[in-house]
Amino acid sequence: MSAENVPQVFPPEVLARLREAVEIDPTLVVEDFADPRVRETLSRAEILITGWGCPPLDVSVLDAAPKLQAVLHAAGSVKSFTTPAVWERGLVVSSAAGANALPVAEYTLAMILLAGKDLFAHRDRLRTERAFPYGDIVPGIGNFGRRIGIVGASRIGRRLIELLRPFDLLVSLADPYVDEAGAAQLGVPLLPLDELLRTSDIVSIHAPETPETRHLIGRRELALMPAGSVLINTARGALLDHDALVDELRAERISAILDVTDPEPLPVDSPLFDLPNAFITPHLAGSQGNEVARLGLTVVEEAERLLVGRELAHRVDRSELGRVA
Repeated sequence: MSAENVPQVFPPEVLARLREAVEIDPTLVVEDFADPRVRETLSRAEILITGWGCPPLDVSVLDAAPKLQAVLHAAGSVKSFTTPAVWERGLVVSSAAGANALPVAEYTLAMILLAGKDLFAHRDRLRTERAFPYGDIVPGIGNFGRRIGIVGASRIGRRLIELLRPFDLLVSLADPYVDEAGAAQLGVPLLPLDELLRTSDIVSIHAPETPETRHLIGRRELALMPAGSVLINTARGALLDHDALVDELRAERISAILDVTDPEPLPVDSPLFDLPNAFITPHLAGSQGNEVARLGLTVVEEAERLLVGRELAHRVDRSELGRVA
């Protein structure tokens, strides 16, 4: 992984627990598998701990690691570095994507509740006018019976559905990989995407980025959303057609909360920075600050399971890579 991430992913207390479970040299952080010192260590390695910035595990790397049994990833998706050779050799792969899903779901929950109160527009109005009719009932806002549409039953989407249960919200799901029985287990109705867009006050995107999902929400889909509705994207920027979104925002028909964009970062002259109905955050929804240590702790717990012969709790199935985020 990238060396600068190690102290955050494995702070002293987490690193100490890891060293109780496995023999590891914490000073050896691999950013280039071609390094001769790395090659010597790989020849003895049984577990590879990876993270953001891991180079591809290609045939040459795996040939240099004949004893390797497992890859424990202290981050989300493993798609960027797991080559076909990893799966063909039967290596066990685990990911902390579930741990990384938690703060994203929490961020989205917060944004849904704030959007239901139209908080961002009212904050701006108060800042500009320095006056507000205190004591009056503000029409058109509130979270009682608000209709929430979740696009994608990914790890994050499922966790968000759980977090939304205590609130008086009407939550529905659109996902081509989920059937009626699966939606029933999640406790939400399953809708076609078009119907979900037409009937939701707030739509939150939680689908993976694949060639098929590029511009999943495009001009036609945005036009289906009711006037006054809100679109939230914490998945990947490419799932949303930003040109079409800008047109909708300029027409003041809908609002958007974006933690991811396409491109990322946005060009400095992007109109999204200045549109009052666009609320942009700099890819903060995922693990940040003290949340990053939870990723390292997940890896430690997986290593402890390996040592006693238990099934990994966060094992990755190759078939999931294109549809679970």
